Amino acid sequence: MRVLVLGGTTEGRLLAGELVADHEVTVSLAGRVRSPLPLPGEVRVGGFGGVDGLAAWLRGHGTDAVVDATHPFASTMTAHAAAACAVTGVPLLRLQRPAWTPVPGDCWETVPDLPAAADLAAALGDRIFLTTGRSGLAVFAPVDRWFLVRSVDPPEPPVPARMQVLLDRGPFTLDGERALLREHRIDVLVTKNSGGPALKLAAARELGVPVVMVQRPALPPGVTVVPTVGAALDRLRGE
Repeated sequence: MRVLVLGGTTEGRLLAGELVADHEVTVSLAGRVRSPLPLPGEVRVGGFGGVDGLAAWLRGHGTDAVVDATHPFASTMTAHAAAACAVTGVPLLRLQRPAWTPVPGDCWETVPDLPAAADLAAALGDRIFLTTGRSGLAVFAPVDRWFLVRSVDPPEPPVPARMQVLLDRGPFTLDGERALLREHRIDVLVTKNSGGPALKLAAARELGVPVVMVQRPALPPGVTVVPTVGAALDRLRGE
């Protein structure tokens, strides 16, 4: 098969690695991370030019299947994939890790989007740990609080006036997350519900730090979703 993997996540990279031995695999990245981890298969970087551009790419490359393994908050790309696959008849599979759910001891406040997260975080504390990615920092720029911002690449303005940037890429450890919250005297954690390893949430639970959790955007109707790389492989193989 000729498979297009819309990547950017660990799951997308692992799936491509499983497929590349027996299939023609192209992994597409948006290009927002300056130094992505090495990827198997053919790699393309950048947008397709909307729904029409993606549909033309699928037709031009004789694509047999698309796996959308983008971040749970990459809603525009997910919508474009659903629409382009609908008009071309190319099967689409959404590989998306399960969302986090609260456990006893968690103190979560769930909000629908980043503007709501900014308002609530400011009401909850003065020292805020942001792990929402650098692309949404403009929403927090008007907020008069101190922020610790963790991201892979340096953020670009507009950003909060009082901000310390921590350039880092996971995986992280529970001891490290616990130490980070203590060292910076964090009293609010703001994060998107991206799923996957949740050691920062465990550290916040242990230390009694409230969490402002941004809900995932809704998926397009009718999209088949699988939670693991193994389940995606089974679907692609018709099992």
